[in-house]
Parts: sequence; structure tokens; C-alpha cells
Amino acid sequence: MTNNLDTLATALYATTDDLLKARPDLAPERPAVGIAPQLTDAELVTLAMMQAMLGFTSEARWMHARVHLRHLFPYLPQQSGYNKRLRKAAELLRRVTRILATRTSVWSDDVWVVDSTPVKCGRSRETVKRSDLAGWAQYGYCASHSRFFWGLRLHLVCTLQGLPVAFALTGAKADERETLLDLLAAESHILATRPGQTLIGDKKYYGRAFEHELPAQGLRLLRPTREGERQRPGGSLFKPLRQVIESVNETFKGQLDLEHHRGRTPRGVITRVMQRILALTAVIRHNDHTGQASPRRLTSYDH
Repeated sequence: MTNNLDTLATALYATTDDLLKARPDLAPERPAVGIAPQLTDAELVTLAMMQAMLGFTSEARWMHARVHLRHLFPYLPQQSGYNKRLRKAAELLRRVTRILATRTSVWSDDVWVVDSTPVKCGRSRETVKRSDLAGWAQYGYCASHSRFFWGLRLHLVCTLQGLPVAFALTGAKADERETLLDLLAAESHILATRPGQTLIGDKKYYGRAFEHELPAQGLRLLRPTREGERQRPGGSLFKPLRQVIESVNETFKGQLDLEHHRGRTPRGVITRVMQRILALTAVIRHNDHTGQASPRRLTSYDH
């Protein structure tokens, strides 16, 4: 394990511990009477981030790596205990991620980029038939790789520095435009403080009603010109700016193993996706506070 990762873990632990002391209501619910857990919620959040950073998609293998973590964690749970605690902590991971994001200098960026990426949940027909994800996961098409897949889509809005601002998990066939509108409605408190925010999307974010709705929410949409349309403004800027979201998606898949999440239930998939969004946010926040460049790829934390 690198000193850089130790420093990142310590910073995340301290931030989460201070947050939970100030806001104990954020912690997962547990019985009022019982034995206090030996692994604190702040330590659990830190472990979840480190698992994603170090590429352990198997929790069994991750727990076997505990010998390398003793200098940071006096107590480490067994696999079953870790699984149960982590599944109940999905909302805590989400809230910690948001707070970390708001404590960066790039949170206030006036340009966002939006896209969706596949999250595969099964490969075989038998898996699809037996999976607890049936009814949520669907067959969809990935245009960038020219292939069909069974699973979900991660819809992500991020800054030009790659910082996740808002996200949603939907079935593979969900309309990106409708999902974006729902996502913006859920985050209306953010838009209320950002009049004139610019949003960059690709050609699928189009439609008269859709493009009328965004200005009503204070957003200016920029997208490439579709065939048969008049030339739209900013066309020369799209390719380099679109590379931001493509780089973020590649980080999720290439370095944080998003497509090998191994989630088998809705809560399991949500938690594993949250771990990866937390990891990316924690790196950007740490680099922002230490004066380093915020990499869209996590090369400075490779192990």
C-alpha cells in the first residue's frame, strides 16, 4: 500500500468522523440496546473507499488483505459482518460523497458534462432469469462498444475536472433525457444557486420539449448538431470537453472495475457503485486540498 493512499484514507476517515460527530443522524440505524460495533462508521466508509481504490471486487479477497491494513484499522470484521454493515451504509456513502464534493474549489464550476454508461449485471441467460435484479436490470445497447448488455445505466453529471455532481442508476432502456430531468428535479436546490449553468451533452440529449425544459430550470444546453439541423454554437469545443466525461467513465471501468462490481441485489449494486463514486470524489477532494492537479484518472494512487 502506498503512502499516498494511507494519506488519502486518513483524510477521509478524519472528515467522516468529524461529520458523524456533528451529524449522528447520518449514521445507519442500529438497535438502541446492544453491543457497540468495534468498527466505527467512519472506519467502514474508509474501508469501502479503499476497497474500490485497490481494485478488490471480491469482498472475500478484500477481507483476506486485512494483514496489510492493521496499521490503519485496529479491528477488521469478518466478511459477513462487513457485507451487512456495508449494505446498510449506502445512504451514508452517498451523503459523505456529496459533502466531500461541496468542500472542493471545483464544486462551483459553471460548466457541467452529462452522459450515461452501461453497468453490466449478468452475462448468461440463466443469470438473467434467476437474478434478484430482474425487473430493474434490462437489456440495452452500448453504442460506444457496439454491443448489447443486460444490466443498468449509470447517469452522471460532473464538472470539467471530473467531480461527480449528481448521478442515478436506472434500467438499461431508460431514456437519458427523462432521467436527466428527474435528476435535475431531485437536485433543484443546487440549480437554485446556479443561474445560467451550462450543461454539455452528446447528440442524444435533444428534443423540443426537453430543450425547452432545461432553460426553465436555469440551464443552458450545449450539444453537437444533429443531422438536418442548423449549425449549433460551440461545435468546435465539444470534442475536447466531451473527453472529460469519457475519461471519468474510463476511470470507473478501467481503474475502479465498475463492470466487475459483482452486485447481485439492488442494494448490493447501489452500494458497490457508491463505493466507486466515493473513491473518485475523495481523490479529487484530497488533491484539491493539497494543491495537486485533480486527475481524471487515478494514476497518482495506483498500487
